[in-house]
Amino acid sequence: MGKIIYITGGARSGKSTFAEEKAISFGEKINYIATSEAFDDETKKRVEEHQKRRASRFITVEAYKEFDKVFKNVAEGTILFDCMTNMVNNLMFENNIDWDNVKSQEIDEIEKEINTEVDLLLNEMEKHVGTSIVVSNELGMGLVPIYPLGRYFRDIAGRINQKIAKHSDEVYFVVSGIPMKIKGE
Repeated sequence: MGKIIYITGGARSGKSTFAEEKAISFGEKINYIATSEAFDDETKKRVEEHQKRRASRFITVEAYKEFDKVFKNVAEGTILFDCMTNMVNNLMFENNIDWDNVKSQEIDEIEKEINTEVDLLLNEMEKHVGTSIVVSNELGMGLVPIYPLGRYFRDIAGRINQKIAKHSDEVYFVVSGIPMKIKGE
């Protein structure tokens, strides 16, 4: 059974850098599963920064769903999955929803679909020979968003983060570039 390490923290907290350093420390091939969809210039710039930092040490696969298919192309070694909140965002926006007038039943269905993808990812990571590192944003420490979409996203991502932390062998919380181990040996 594969080991799962979960790393969370706020935006620009240093969690991705810490995750990359941790992955490199294992001295194996590193499979980087990138979930970001670059739809605007700001996101494109962030993706480019991540790509430059990774350079040639990482084998990059861009995917945010259908992990049973994705893992068929993943080499043995370490998996770095960055990041869970981008995955949740992408899955939420696959549905053409009027988020200001959405029905609770529709939200439940979307969250169920997201949970199915997360379960698939966790299952593949548990079967994987090697360590898997999952990066996600901690969203529940700020103000409550004033618009419905923000609240739905925060709530769904928060529950997904709890699920991943529960299934992880180690959990780190990164603040201002300083990682704090909060679960594990």
